[in-house]
Amino acid sequence: MQAKLTAKRIAVVGLGLSGLATVRFLLSKGVKPVLMDTRKQPAALEQISPEKVDGIYLGELDANRLAQMELIIVSPGLSIKHPALRFARLQGAEVIGDVELFARFNTKPVVAITGSNGKSTVTMLVEAMLKQSGIAAVAAGNIGLPVLEAIAQPATAVFVLELSSFQLETTDNLHTLASANLNVSADHLDRYTDMAEYAEAKRRIFRHSKLAIYNAEDALTRPGSQQPELALSLKLNQEGYGIVVQQQQPWLQIAGEALLPLSEMSLFGEHNQFNALVAAALTLAAGGNRQAIAETLRTFKGLSHRCELVAELNGVRWVNDSKATNIGATHAALAGLRSSVAGKLILIAGGDAKGADVTELQAVLTQDVQELITLGQDGPAIAALKPGSKTVKTLQQAVRLAADLAKPGDMVLLSPACASLDMFKSYADRGEQFAKAVKELK
Repeated sequence: MQAKLTAKRIAVVGLGLSGLATVRFLLSKGVKPVLMDTRKQPAALEQISPEKVDGIYLGELDANRLAQMELIIVSPGLSIKHPALRFARLQGAEVIGDVELFARFNTKPVVAITGSNGKSTVTMLVEAMLKQSGIAAVAAGNIGLPVLEAIAQPATAVFVLELSSFQLETTDNLHTLASANLNVSADHLDRYTDMAEYAEAKRRIFRHSKLAIYNAEDALTRPGSQQPELALSLKLNQEGYGIVVQQQQPWLQIAGEALLPLSEMSLFGEHNQFNALVAAALTLAAGGNRQAIAETLRTFKGLSHRCELVAELNGVRWVNDSKATNIGATHAALAGLRSSVAGKLILIAGGDAKGADVTELQAVLTQDVQELITLGQDGPAIAALKPGSKTVKTLQQAVRLAADLAKPGDMVLLSPACASLDMFKSYADRGEQFAKAVKELK
């Protein structure tokens, strides 16, 4: 493969985190790529010495220059439908992503996770379970560590990859011990033609998987292929995964044996019980053991901005689920948390819905939410779904209003169902501002 790379004319398009990791990987293989980015000033471009590459071109993509390439490695942030990339493909260029390049060089076992929601939690659970089992696992991909940086870590025994639909679009040869598709809900419809196209991108994770794990309650996650399958839900299945009653309380059961009471899990919510089942199945497929799985589920603290309890003030719980950047994520949070709320559930939602149909929230807002506070670009459209909703201009105003409405036993949940970039730097910035505003209530 290295000889083939050095003989090729190669371009890296998109110089963000994964793009720069791709450049460093190619340089380590003796390749001098052409670099391109649609931005005039990519943030960390100074990390690459211009004399080490075969030109840096910023701004509008040069279709003619791209058409001269044999291999184009494109960032997941740039649609492969871009006219310049389409033209290059017509001229014979191969367009792939960094995960495909990883797949062509990797020699270690891989498990992979995708889904509209929950994939980061499952990825980190699997990494922790495998490490607890004594297996050197590394989580990479959409979770933050680029796959082409991870591949340089020689002590790795198993790669645990979180993969987005954008990454899967350009991946054809990733072989996995097991792969999971957690759920498919309306997201990125500003980039995909329809839900069918989005679901098909997710389904690519199963192409070369020895075990296809999917959500029994979500038909869009079905593999549609011939490899062994494992359909999971909280209902006990024939393989022995699900929730069972033992010693007069609900237990998590995996592979036919009760593992631990749900009350001992550190994560709360039904969506996290499902995440735990999937993580356990992936871990067993990668050689992990039951004791390590149970211990991890007792101690795992969860990820920031994902149903994270940030404070309990005067009997009111304040939960930060800022990572809920689509409708499905908010559905999952409400379904998972409502049963644990003795009083009212007060929801703060809104932002950029990314072209999704927010009316899909109406039923759950009616059934599970007692007070709705909205903000942001699509806040008014969400507010219109529930009589008596209140619209504010800032997150700080939303927090103060929620505090006025809340009583002991209530929960205030930030689960926006929207992206954050209309008002914030990122979902993390939104979550941090929420937590700060809550702490200022004291």
